[in-house]
Order: sequence, then structure tokens, then C-alpha cells
Amino acid sequence: MRASVDQTFMEMAYTMSRRATCIRRQVGCVLTNELNHVIATGYNGVPRGLPHCIDEPCEGATSSSGTDLDKCQAIHAEQNALLQCHNVEAIHTAYCTTQPCITCIKLLLNTRCKRIVYKEAYPQASALILWIKSGRTITQLNSDNS
Repeated sequence: MRASVDQTFMEMAYTMSRRATCIRRQVGCVLTNELNHVIATGYNGVPRGLPHCIDEPCEGATSSSGTDLDKCQAIHAEQNALLQCHNVEAIHTAYCTTQPCITCIKLLLNTRCKRIVYKEAYPQASALILWIKSGRTITQLNSDNS
């Protein structure tokens, strides 16, 4: 059986997440254009030149999910993908292994991204509300459509 477009790009996002260096969570992101071409990818990890959290845990390494983001040194997968994206106006869909946080939602709102597809929920309802309020779509893949 042929995988759907959403399944295919989510699998790519999970492949990217395996490169993550954050102890708290391994996240991957794939940005595609309206033709379903990959235009950028990213995973979460510390800025260049700093020790990886998997080697030397940062101050936020033991915090609960969705908290103490200012103590965590990781740059989010969505942020790294946006940094690699040559033209943010070409973004149509962001495939994220985890629902984006409020900061990443705000960044994606400043692009032409129309949809977010994610697998794992994230404990920041305000991010989801802001995205939906903008009139854009967000879809959580579950076991039936993963």
C-alpha cells in the first residue's frame, strides 16, 4: 500500500528527529512547498559550538515538558528548519513530530505556511489556539493516518 503524502513527510520528520541532541525531547521538522517538495529540514539541538545536551545536560534538561523553555539551550526543530529555508514565502506545510510551541507558531505565522501536521501533542494550548485563530489548518496524525 502506498504511503500518503502526510505519512511520508512525517516519517522524514521522525528520521530528522534522530539527529536531535536534546535530552528532553527529540523533534524533527520538514518544510514543504505547495508541490510537495522538501524545501528545508531541521531537528532540535544546542547552538553551534556549545556542548550537546546529551553530553552535558543544560539547566533545563530536567524540567517538565513545555516549561522552563528559557533554561533550555536547544534551538527548536522548526526554528532550525526556518533558518535553512531559502524562501519562507514558499512554505506550504510544516511536518513536525511534536506540535509546535508558541514561539515556533509565531515564527511560522510570519511565513506563508498554510498547514501544520504533527504527531505528538504539546502542553501549550495557546499555540494551537493562535494558529487556528489565524485561519490556517493544523492536523494531528494518529494511528489511523500515521
